[in-house]
Amino acid sequence: MAEILKGSPVAAKLTEELTERCNALKAKGIIPSLAMLRAGEKPGDIAYENGASKRCEKIGIAVKKIILPENETSDRIAPCILEINEDDSIHGCLIFRPLNDKNAERSACEMLLPEKDVDCMTDLSLAGVFTGSGTGYPPCTAQACIELLDHYGIDVEGKNIVIIGRSLVIGRPVAMLLMSRNATVTICHSRTRNLPSICRKADILIAAIGRAKFVSADFVSEGQVVIDVGINTDGEGKLCGDVDYDNVEPLVGAITPVPGGVGAVTTAVLAKHVIESAERV
Repeated sequence: MAEILKGSPVAAKLTEELTERCNALKAKGIIPSLAMLRAGEKPGDIAYENGASKRCEKIGIAVKKIILPENETSDRIAPCILEINEDDSIHGCLIFRPLNDKNAERSACEMLLPEKDVDCMTDLSLAGVFTGSGTGYPPCTAQACIELLDHYGIDVEGKNIVIIGRSLVIGRPVAMLLMSRNATVTICHSRTRNLPSICRKADILIAAIGRAKFVSADFVSEGQVVIDVGINTDGEGKLCGDVDYDNVEPLVGAITPVPGGVGAVTTAVLAKHVIESAERV
């Protein structure tokens, strides 16, 4: 029976720590503030917005919501980003992506100041993750993986870690974060040859490929730690991860559930980045 690495205790501990830091900032006259820019009414965006808003409210972070029409263009979004950049009372910004207008999304990400980019949307922030310069902040979900491993006392130094997924949102950034802690990282993807064999040799396996139940029992081995970053729906319409949980869980040493795993930590990491930004003022 695997140890279940639930996200709620991790998020609860972070929330408690962040509340204290937020109160310390308020005692100095600084109210940490997050701007969230959303175009349209996508259910996934609204669900995350609601979760992030509740987390921020619990901690004491002020939230400013900017809601635009679904097909908003660069001409309309640009003034919103400029306003966020120029408003010293706003310490972080989250842009819900993807936008329908790719040019508008690209323009918004290019305009946003890296110091207010709390989810690694700008090229400069991403460069900071890859170079370790400390510019900007890593993607919240990638950082959530690290927070979860730390909470459960899983040391990554010297470990062989395999990541399935090479996106700039999860796969590659989390690889950089792990290598900065002296882990040995292999990045794989859907076209990797002998993928199950490579995965079985890992001490820690991170699934971030975006395919429901892609990681089967053939991918894992006894004693492994499995971190499932995926959020999908199965054939019955039920929420599931990238890992075939029911068949993998009995075989490994530890595993994150979906829902209730990494995703539960992400909004707490978002709040952490806002607090850190406010502390730098």
